[in-house]
Amino acid sequence: MGFVAQSYAQDTIITSWKDFERHDLKFENRETRVVIPKKALEGTPWVWRARFPEYHAGIDSALVAQGFHVVYINTDHMFGSPEAVQVRNRFYDFIVSKYKFQKKVALHGHSRGGLFTYNWAKKNPKKVACIYVDAPVCDFKSWPAGFGKSDGSKKDWEQLKKAYGFNSNEEAKAYTDNPINNLELLVKAKVPILHTIGLNDDVVPPAENSILLVNNYIRLGGMATVYPCIEGIQKSKGHHYAIDNPQIVIDFIKKYSISNSN
Repeated sequence: MGFVAQSYAQDTIITSWKDFERHDLKFENRETRVVIPKKALEGTPWVWRARFPEYHAGIDSALVAQGFHVVYINTDHMFGSPEAVQVRNRFYDFIVSKYKFQKKVALHGHSRGGLFTYNWAKKNPKKVACIYVDAPVCDFKSWPAGFGKSDGSKKDWEQLKKAYGFNSNEEAKAYTDNPINNLELLVKAKVPILHTIGLNDDVVPPAENSILLVNNYIRLGGMATVYPCIEGIQKSKGHHYAIDNPQIVIDFIKKYSISNSN
């Protein structure tokens, strides 16, 4: 930890992001960032983005304006694999210690960020205040594999198999620890979840991802909400869309980051 802290002090670059101070640093040679509010809320709540940190960033900037820190680490092309979870475990320990963040974090992921978000959360349920995901991948057999209604992505599928150490499609199909699986400990920890989806999303079809996960969560006794976004322009085969009411997301994260902080 001492060595990492020294590296942090040497490598931090202070820039700006949407009129807020931003710290860019390296952790285990990975790019990370921390956006600093002008006045932090009591207890120092924070939001941890998974993948695509600039997508729908208005939600994050609104939360920073209300006193949240927003954090990101680049674990791209690891698809939430067990190795990615281990990297994020170590980063969590470092960043909480360095910035004195509260122990429970609000997780925010988009698309394949759902793999990172849920796979880390399931291994660390007592460290999670709430989960918000937008058009999330909840089963890699849907995307990028394309074994269901999605066309998938051959390139990403090959990268994912390599990241997980799968030697064949059959081995990947037999895997039973996707986000849709093994949600019991998150439910037991009373972690609330919110999904926004596009009903016409052909890239990450909701029926194979969010709706399946949320139904599993509710059957186990968990608190879960799905918010379909049906207004505005739908792009990228319905996978990219505006959030109809961003305030619902902001209020959700703020409420549960505070009420579920211990």
